[in-house]
Amino acid sequence: MRALVTIGTKVRKFDAIILGAGAAGLMCAARAGQRGLRIAVLERAEKPGKKILISGGGRCNFTNIDAGPAQYLSANPHFAKSALARYTPRDFLDLVEKHGIAWHEKTLGQLFCDGSAKQIVQMLLDECPGSVDVICKADVTAVVKEGDTFAVSASGESYAAPALVIATGGPSIPKMGATGFAYELARQFGLKVVEPRPALVPLTLGGEDVLFRELSGVSAPVTARAGKAAFDEAALFTHKGLSGPAILQASSYWRAGEEVGIDFRAGEGDEWLVEAKRERPRVHLKTVLREHLPDRLADALAERIGIESELGNAPDKALRETARKLADWRFRPSGTEGFAKAEVTIGGIATSELSSKTMEARKVPGLFAIGEAVDVTGWLGGYNFQWAWASGVAAGDALQPRLA
Repeated sequence: MRALVTIGTKVRKFDAIILGAGAAGLMCAARAGQRGLRIAVLERAEKPGKKILISGGGRCNFTNIDAGPAQYLSANPHFAKSALARYTPRDFLDLVEKHGIAWHEKTLGQLFCDGSAKQIVQMLLDECPGSVDVICKADVTAVVKEGDTFAVSASGESYAAPALVIATGGPSIPKMGATGFAYELARQFGLKVVEPRPALVPLTLGGEDVLFRELSGVSAPVTARAGKAAFDEAALFTHKGLSGPAILQASSYWRAGEEVGIDFRAGEGDEWLVEAKRERPRVHLKTVLREHLPDRLADALAERIGIESELGNAPDKALRETARKLADWRFRPSGTEGFAKAEVTIGGIATSELSSKTMEARKVPGLFAIGEAVDVTGWLGGYNFQWAWASGVAAGDALQPRLA
């Protein structure tokens, strides 16, 4: 990346160059363009907003009405507070409604388009005034800073500006063209990078747990725990291990070698099975479990617990221990399904290198980083889009008109 830019016969000059036409990049371009700045958005893909288009099953879970700093992971948990406070879910919803896009709220504050995610991409493009050029199929081959100017070569064209915004995301979903380019660029300019790892990603099972793969396709409401975090949503058994919303959420807090706890008890207390024994002494454990869980899962858990007799023949102590085990069933994942199946990335450009107000690099004037490229990662359910909007606005509002 340190190679000199090949300057052609004509260099296109702008107030700022934004690398990446995703959620953060387009929001940043719109805000800066509306303030009269001349902006070039360089996108490697053939069209903008590709990750937006596949989100939410094609309907885009564009924000979460409950989004706040507590739902984000970062080496510095305070970093996101400023941007999130200055551009809220309500602010983005106002924009959606201004463009006449119908929406609905699903569970846990998640907001979706009634129609298509294409509406969100079009809305962002419509918000960009004529001073913004969104240039697709622009494969960046070199970036250098020459004095106060950033010079960029992309697909044989040359661009120059006093400000450069890194909005190329992280390496999650490489089939969409995602790469670690943002980190390469950050390191080129001397910025630290927090080691990236997959987040919101299915977990794989091995060892004795591999037997649970036989339940592939079975889903159940659970509480999944990893570290100090717990999530009440559905878990899904797959042919490789565990997935579903509860597991994806927990995966962001899980580290290699640690266990994940699953509560299959559906809110029942320690006396649950003892009470069932007194009320129905001739019933079997798997029958009781089937009343709370899918049959295949209930049978698998009962088999592993090993209480085969009628409940009336089982000691109360054993039933209490079973209830406690069902409340915290331990799995030790062998790993994750990696960036290929991860929805987002944990880690990225270190927040210690950036201003929380403007997203500008402290030691490289004119260099900004926003969105998933930064070490700020949200929960599942619209939180990462809200960070993209908020960080994009922070940078877009901070960019200054400097074009001669």
